[in-house]
Amino acid sequence: MSAGIPQGDSWVHAALDALHRSLDDDRSPIEFHPAAGDASPLWSIRGDVPPDQAAAIVRTSGSTGTPKQTRLSAAALESSLRATAQALGGHGQWLLTLQPSYVAGLAVLSRSLAAGSVPIPLLQDTTDPERFTEAAQRLTGQRRYVSLVPTQLQRLLDHVPEHPSLAAVLSRFDVILLGGGPGSPALLESARGQGLTVVRTYGMSETCGGCVYEGCPLPGVRLSTEGSGRVRITGPVVASGYVGDDELTAAHFSQDAETGMRSFLTDDLGEIRTDAQGQQLVISGRVDDVINTGGVKVSAARVRAALLTHPLVRDAVVGPVPDLEWGQMVGAALLLAPAGAAAGTIEQPQLERELKDLVRGALGPPAAPRRLLLLTELPLLSSGKPDRQQLLHLLAEGPGREEREDTTWQH
Repeated sequence: MSAGIPQGDSWVHAALDALHRSLDDDRSPIEFHPAAGDASPLWSIRGDVPPDQAAAIVRTSGSTGTPKQTRLSAAALESSLRATAQALGGHGQWLLTLQPSYVAGLAVLSRSLAAGSVPIPLLQDTTDPERFTEAAQRLTGQRRYVSLVPTQLQRLLDHVPEHPSLAAVLSRFDVILLGGGPGSPALLESARGQGLTVVRTYGMSETCGGCVYEGCPLPGVRLSTEGSGRVRITGPVVASGYVGDDELTAAHFSQDAETGMRSFLTDDLGEIRTDAQGQQLVISGRVDDVINTGGVKVSAARVRAALLTHPLVRDAVVGPVPDLEWGQMVGAALLLAPAGAAAGTIEQPQLERELKDLVRGALGPPAAPRRLLLLTELPLLSSGKPDRQQLLHLLAEGPGREEREDTTWQH
C-alpha cells in the first residue's frame, strides 16, 4: 500500500501512519486497543507474533463467548478494502464511529489509507444527535461513508424527529454500512423512510469484516455450506488464524483445494441460493443457537424473527435458560419501542401473552418463550453489539427484576 499520509497532530494521523508501516514493512503486527473514556485509542506492536504471520491483530468482540485474537495479513486487508471500494462505487471519506480495536474500525482506517483521506473520528457519544451532526458535517470527501451497528442507527433515527439537521447529514452519506448483527425489519423500513442508503453486511474479524453485502459475496469471495448447514467463506479476505491457539485455528481455517485460497468455517448456519446475479446468502442461525427444550429443538434465530414482527418489539436476544424439568427453556430479552411510538396502552401481562401467542402460532408451542425480559435499553458491549452473555444471565435469574416491576407499558 503506497498512499501518502496527510500530516497533522490528531491521533488519527499517527494511527494511519502506524498502520501504514505495519502493512508496508516487514514489521511485527499492530494491535489497536479500546479508548478509555474520552481518551484517544492506543496501539502496540505485537513483537510476540512473527511479521510473516500477520500485519494486524484484532480481538473478536466476545459477544458469544471468549474473545479470540485474529491474525490479519496485509494481503487480506488490502483485498478487503479493494473489494469494498468496488462494491460501493469507489473510495471515499469515512466517519469513524467504531473503535479501531474492532475489525470494522480497523477497516475504516485501512480504507482511508487506500483513499488517501483522513476519517473523521467520533468514538464517544456516537448517537448523540448534535455530536454526530457536527462530526458528519466535517466530512469534505466527494463520497461519504459510515459503518454502524444496528443499535447506533436505531438510536440516531429515534432522534430525527427532534433534530431535522440529523436527518440531513444522514442523507448525505452515499452508503451506510450496517453490520455487527442483523437489523430488524422495522429499523430498515425506518431508514428507507428517511431516504437513507443502507447496505447490510455480513462478516467477522476472521474475514476482515464484512465480505457479504445484501447477501451477495464481495468480488473474490466464494460461499459454500457444510452438510450441517454451516457457512464456509473462501477468498483472499480470510485471516491467517488465531494467535496462540493452533487447535482452534485448525478447526476453522483451511486451504481450499480448488482455488488455493484460505477458507474459514463459521459458526453460522445458512442457505446459499444461486440466481442470475450470483450467490445469495441467507443466514438462518448459529450452530450454538439451538435450544433443546424437553427433547424438542428450537431455533433461537427463528424465535427472534417471529418476535420482531410485533410492532412494539425493536430488538430481541433469544437463548436457552436452564430448567430443571425441561433441561432448557426458551428465554427472550426484548427491547421495546419507546413510549409514544404507537397509540394506546398495553399492560405487561397482555403484551407477554401476545408475544408468546405470536411465537406459538408461527413456530409451535415448544418455541413460545417461557421467560421474557422487557427492557427499554439493552446492555451493550463496547463494540455496540448487545451483550448476549449478560442478557442470558439476567434471563436465568428469572422474573422480578427492577425492569419488570412496572406492569404497564405506554405506547
